[in-house]
Amino acid sequence: MPKLKTHRGAAKRFKKTGTGKILRHKAGLRHILSSKAKKRKKKLGQPTLVSDGDYKKAARMIPYM
Repeated sequence: MPKLKTHRGAAKRFKKTGTGKILRHKAGLRHILSSKAKKRKKKLGQPTLVSDGDYKKAARMIPYM
């Protein structure tokens, strides 16, 4: 069986935790920030887990991380 290649774009966007869960960053913190509440911007800055529906797809792209 040949080695799997890591999707380099996904490797820069996702990170695996010690227990094997996958972390991602939230969208919506790039521009038009003046109209967003401080609390909302703070929450958007924190990483979150990849949803159950997308987990398998993300895990396939980063096999050795």
